[in-house]
Amino acid sequence: MQTFEHEMLREIYEQPAAIRRTLARYLSGEGLRPEVASMLAAWSIPEGEILIAASGSSRHSGLAAEILLEDLCGLAVDVEYASEYSCRGTDGQQASRHPSVLVLSQSGETSDTLAALREARLRGQKTLAITNAAGSSMEREADVSMPLAAGVERAIPATKSFTCQLVVLYLLGLYEGARVGRMNDAALAKHIAELSALAESIEAQLDEWREQMAALAHKYVAAASFLFLGRGIHYAIAREGALKLKEASYVHAEGYPTGELKHGPNALVSDRVPLVVLATVDRTLDGSVLHYEKTLQLLRDMKEQGAKVIAIAHAGDADVAELVSDCVFVQPAPEYLLPIAEVIPLQLFAYYMALERGVNVDRPRNLSKAVVEAVS
Repeated sequence: MQTFEHEMLREIYEQPAAIRRTLARYLSGEGLRPEVASMLAAWSIPEGEILIAASGSSRHSGLAAEILLEDLCGLAVDVEYASEYSCRGTDGQQASRHPSVLVLSQSGETSDTLAALREARLRGQKTLAITNAAGSSMEREADVSMPLAAGVERAIPATKSFTCQLVVLYLLGLYEGARVGRMNDAALAKHIAELSALAESIEAQLDEWREQMAALAHKYVAAASFLFLGRGIHYAIAREGALKLKEASYVHAEGYPTGELKHGPNALVSDRVPLVVLATVDRTLDGSVLHYEKTLQLLRDMKEQGAKVIAIAHAGDADVAELVSDCVFVQPAPEYLLPIAEVIPLQLFAYYMALERGVNVDRPRNLSKAVVEAVS
């Protein structure tokens, strides 16, 4: 039995078990439990629009869900900072739109997100809450609730709650995709089988990731800042990786779409400002292959420029490995499931960077597990 010095590391390692528990709550055999499908039927999307309101890591899972729900279900999705949505009022064009509203919160008590939920209910919009806390305010007040089964998360940086959010959002995407006729029973069963296999794949990779990221944290501890880059659904993970590094280790970092690097941020790239690039690919999807090829070209340019680059790539991808300073491999997975796996090495990188810098990783300064006082 492994022992862990910190709750954050323990919770990173708990992710396969947390994913299995969450799946068991919603799946039966090759499909959603009948009671889950009945529950979700109560969260109608009459206008074909969803508005996602969330903060912090939860907003990043919402950014991933935006791509997932648009691509798999053909829905129109907007992602709002909860703190902004609840303050916008109902004047003008916004009043003419009636999206169904999805709120995401680990605690279910985040003040800005709770305010967004209540604002949506005042407007008569259907609401769905995804939280990790049974009996929370959001779970009670939303029309429909999809709770996680991540278990109590004690470290302030979110890890297992984030990956379980991605799992539940993927299940929501499968339900909606089937509901609107975008996937048949065979396709649905295939997606569910792929999702069900993910926990075992992650479990098999954890120790190697841990060793690699500990070494990379030692190598890059003197960096002043990092730029995290990702395309499509992976942009959300670039944002999350940057946030984890900031909150856990106090190292500045920002997440950008990969194609935006040369539109300004490249001026920052130097020996003390390395890049972390998400360069995975699902070769069964044309869009994923296009993203990958464009990312390869950027990596070629960065190598010629002399940039230091850490890449997250598919196991055995020699093309990426030869273009970067350091390459961390993940096992192949479908495009919309890759974020669940590829974020975990970034969590470990943040953890070990914190240790290298002497930070109390479970209790970073100025932060709390749930922001329950409204930000003015």
